[in-house]
Amino acid sequence: MISRRSRLSAAVLALTLSSLPLASASAAPPSAGERSLQHDADALRDAGVTGVAVRLETPHGTVTARSGVADLATRRPVPKDGYLRLGSTTKTFVATVMLQLVGEQRISLDRTVEQVLPGVVSGAGNDGRSLTVRDLLQHTSGLSDYIYDVFPDPGARTYFAERWRAYEPEELVALAVRHEPAFPAGTRWAYSNTNYVLAGMIIERVTGRPWEEEVRRRILRPLGLKHTDTPGTRPYLPYPHTTDYQQFTAGGPMIDTTIPYRPFDSGADGSMTGTARDLNRFYTALTDGSLLKPAESAAMRATVPVPHDGGHPAGTEDGLGLFLTPLSCGGGYLGHGGSGFGYVVRAAVTTDGRRALTVSAHSRSADPQAAARQEDALRDLVDHALCRTM
Repeated sequence: MISRRSRLSAAVLALTLSSLPLASASAAPPSAGERSLQHDADALRDAGVTGVAVRLETPHGTVTARSGVADLATRRPVPKDGYLRLGSTTKTFVATVMLQLVGEQRISLDRTVEQVLPGVVSGAGNDGRSLTVRDLLQHTSGLSDYIYDVFPDPGARTYFAERWRAYEPEELVALAVRHEPAFPAGTRWAYSNTNYVLAGMIIERVTGRPWEEEVRRRILRPLGLKHTDTPGTRPYLPYPHTTDYQQFTAGGPMIDTTIPYRPFDSGADGSMTGTARDLNRFYTALTDGSLLKPAESAAMRATVPVPHDGGHPAGTEDGLGLFLTPLSCGGGYLGHGGSGFGYVVRAAVTTDGRRALTVSAHSRSADPQAAARQEDALRDLVDHALCRTM
């Protein structure tokens, strides 16, 4: 009896050990791609960003990197695949819905704003009869950006005093059209969040449903993006997430701005939340035909040049809710950035859809030189990640 039990115990022990991962496998040294990604994430941290998270997906697998801390008080690590404020990457979702409606012949890119939203864009030289849906999606409308009206006095005092205030889309457009347009529609390019506030209004007018519902119905559910949301004015990020910090004055303190500034973080121009995993899936789907038919996909990628002072790398062009940016190794990537108080998100996918990347930086500096260094480090990270062969 004792002998049989001993043999049985030995067999069970052998079976148990065989099911455990090998020590050599768990301690496998990082690949060159992993080392490069971590090096670039650390460089962004060393430039002054409090917390950094990167997710790169390639045909060879997924590589992630984290650097800095998730919270300056507790010094806890940046979470894996934490929830993010997507900011203006929301615009790509909205443009995708609009192009699906174009494919269904429910709207035309050449339709004027006045035809869809009569009387909404008028006054101070603004004329909805001269603006098209394409102008809105491509930032060639010349419309003033409403954000300067809802945050006229930059500083922490304004952030705390006004962050709970919410505006209706019509109110934001009314603020913008008090100002003369920067140029006649279709003649130049200038980024304006007002364009996508109007795009959200047009989606609702055409479908009879809010743009948020159309995004959920047409994109989030079909792609299984369970961790992406359209929270509107709901202010809190799900856990886990990294704390966002904004420095409002050079040399001043880092202020916790994880609660968004509702006046420009609650609409079709920049209110969505999600994760890097979901964001990579979405941008990859834009390249593989999962979301748009060939004609609408081509329309989205039909670009106009972005001026050198447009805040983008040299040679960047703008499509419909999607930028095309050159890579140092040749070719380019499609994507969109998002930013708000205390955070910057960059989502990118190579034009062939084989490499998708999301980077989140969770603090912003008020010092122009420090901000420039952080932007350079962020651009280098994106370029290196998408160019490196893994």
